[in-house]
Amino acid sequence: MTRDRFFTALGRGIGIVLFLIGAALGAAGLWLVQLDGSWYYAAAGAALIVTAIPATVGHVAAPWLYGLFLLLTTGWAVTEVGFDGWRLLPRLDLWIGLGLVLALPWLFGRAIRGRGDALSPIVASVVVAGGVLAAGFLQPAPGLSGRIDRPPHAPVGAPATVADGDWTAYGRSGRGDRFAPAAQITPDNVSGLSVAWTYHTRDLKGPGDPKEIANEATPLAANGLLYLCTPHNIVVALDPDSGREVWRHDPGIDRDAAAYQHMICRGVSYWDGVGHVPAPVVPAAVEAPSDPAAPTAPAIPAPAPSAGPASSVAPVATPSAACARRIFAPTADATIIALDADTGAPCRAFGRDGVVDLKAGHGAIQRGRLNPTSPPTATRDILIAAASVTDNESTDEPSGVVMGFDVDSGRLVWNWDSGNPDETEPLPLGRSYVHNSPNSWSVASVDESLGLVYLPMGNQTPDIWGGNRTVEGERFNSSIVALELATGRLRWVQQTVHHDLWDMDIGGQPSLVDLRRPSGEVVPAIVASTKRGDLWVMDRRDGQLLVPAPEKPVPQGAAEGDRVAPTQPFSQLTFTPAPLREVDMWGATPFDHLACRILFKGLRYDGIFTPPSEQGSLVYPGNYGVFDWGGITIDPTRQILVGNPNYVAFVSRLHRRSAETAAGATGSEQGLQPMTGTPFAVDLHPLLSPIGVPCQAPPWGFVASVDLTTMTRVWMHPNGTTEDQAPFGMRLPVGVPSLGGAITTGGGVVFMAASLDSYLRAYDIRSGETLWQARLPAGGQATPMSFVAPKSGRQYVVVMAGGHGSLGTKMGDSLIAYALPTGATRP
Repeated sequence: MTRDRFFTALGRGIGIVLFLIGAALGAAGLWLVQLDGSWYYAAAGAALIVTAIPATVGHVAAPWLYGLFLLLTTGWAVTEVGFDGWRLLPRLDLWIGLGLVLALPWLFGRAIRGRGDALSPIVASVVVAGGVLAAGFLQPAPGLSGRIDRPPHAPVGAPATVADGDWTAYGRSGRGDRFAPAAQITPDNVSGLSVAWTYHTRDLKGPGDPKEIANEATPLAANGLLYLCTPHNIVVALDPDSGREVWRHDPGIDRDAAAYQHMICRGVSYWDGVGHVPAPVVPAAVEAPSDPAAPTAPAIPAPAPSAGPASSVAPVATPSAACARRIFAPTADATIIALDADTGAPCRAFGRDGVVDLKAGHGAIQRGRLNPTSPPTATRDILIAAASVTDNESTDEPSGVVMGFDVDSGRLVWNWDSGNPDETEPLPLGRSYVHNSPNSWSVASVDESLGLVYLPMGNQTPDIWGGNRTVEGERFNSSIVALELATGRLRWVQQTVHHDLWDMDIGGQPSLVDLRRPSGEVVPAIVASTKRGDLWVMDRRDGQLLVPAPEKPVPQGAAEGDRVAPTQPFSQLTFTPAPLREVDMWGATPFDHLACRILFKGLRYDGIFTPPSEQGSLVYPGNYGVFDWGGITIDPTRQILVGNPNYVAFVSRLHRRSAETAAGATGSEQGLQPMTGTPFAVDLHPLLSPIGVPCQAPPWGFVASVDLTTMTRVWMHPNGTTEDQAPFGMRLPVGVPSLGGAITTGGGVVFMAASLDSYLRAYDIRSGETLWQARLPAGGQATPMSFVAPKSGRQYVVVMAGGHGSLGTKMGDSLIAYALPTGATRP
């Protein structure tokens, strides 16, 4: 075959390809038109078919027709999305590529000799389209580019209860602000951070583990050691300067994966009983109700009898010297274990042989259905414990009861059951807690000076259908609840979603901060982040709103047997995204872009709070939430809040109950879930394109700040790349989802891992600028922490890089500590 004949045949083949592309695009475009969507794709398909006919015979009309098509497409793209590079990409990328191929002189140039200008239409259109696309990528990224230059001031309010160098609770202290006062690391020297040591937990995902096994732990720094838990609830103590293992305790939980929806340990709790003077306990504790279905459950001893009159309080023993400092750790077997913080040995005087059983009083429940994934809250006198339940499994899950134990003896002092909220004294023998009452699965915060504990509440299960929920359940779903530490009695409740059918509960630990108001008044506040994106700012004394949250009408039309609240509260301080539109759909090419438009138009979507439906409803923000369990961090010295909002839409599709739907249930938090006891099963999944990327345009993840003196958003930048998600490690800086939280430090540096690419990053709290990043060996879906080692005096930043099964990040077992070179810190 001669060269001319070869390129003639190649041109004919490209013409056929154009015809096939046009036919496919046109057919799918007509489908979109039937859904009342854009006409562009049907018209584009027709244009490509018309162009393909002369292209197959090398006619001069082909380059002119294709050039006109590309110019019109460029105009349409700019009209739809403006000069936004990522949004322009799927609208132009393939067509520019085809234009470059068609502009090859060996194709049309040889077939139409003597017409030197034949290729100019294609060349010109490619130049124009390419220039528009390039201009789009030169535009500033979506977000905010503000700056806060406020210098730090001494925190107002109650004095600190944690030494500046320590991190003694999940959120550093009971305040849950995740603020480390140490200031050795600053924006000027953070680039000098390097790995100081790495510790491997040796607790890896096994073949029988559930899909959702995750390393979400935040270590503690207390008592001159670091304390950490693993997904299988192994507790480890480490030397803070070397990462050397000091002791290790394996509770030997039952690892049968079939029992668990997830296997997670977010952290442990620390209690220092040295010099402990117990407070009176009112009322006197009584023996916890027994659980006949769990004969091996340890009994909780009754208090010693009081020698005084009936109104006197029960005496409380001081802690034994062997366990004066303790680690309290949750286990997937629904227990809390107490360990000597120095040696790791069980504190035998606590509960029964160092264990209290959270299943006591629940009656008959299946193993694994009650699972404390978050650490208990250790206060001076009371240990507060709660647990997660299996989401969307049934209407007969364990109670969401929250238990208050004597921190020394393990005696049950009170129980607050949201299904029976007024009866907080321990239940007498023979009675059980209310099944399926709303639970608190995340981390509580505490203000011991006010005598209150603050609970972020989940939902009465199942999350997606609520036709048979109780009155009390409706009261406490998706709420912040304040209880008295001494008695468990309800002080106040603030609900963030009425009749929640979208799993928009409170995932993050509420953060306490003493706010400086413009008037000079100092208000003890609590700030709660929510999955829906609202930030709720309240006076923590009484729950009164400091930022208004007016009620607004929301979409109606619930599934059969259910209802929808007519209005919902909307906080005026929010990261809730704007409603999605068809033009917000995205893809890597015109084909998956078109597929996402068809998916979008085929779903029911009336904006936020669109009810679940058999048609399939778009849930945006999605079930992972704008803010999840990573919560927020607050620098109280600068009065700045930092968080990592996410934006990924989900689909909620109800299926009429049948044997087939029950058999197809996945048992995880995504896919088909049975919701036994309701008329429906539900399929929950992210709205993804056929190639597995989110259907709405990026960015999908940010790091952002709020000025708490003005209650306004200041800076907000896309965060993370596609390096660990895209084929061939393509590192596109689109801003990816994250799961985990950030911390702030006294030096003005914010640290966060969390994103779907495996990096720990440092940001300037003033502007959000990324100052430094370090590659992690596995997914960093955990909140870091920072402390100062008592021996060396060095400030460390520590993060767990162990991956997350549900998100598909790389699994591992590495705890990594970073520090500046010795002598590099300022005094």
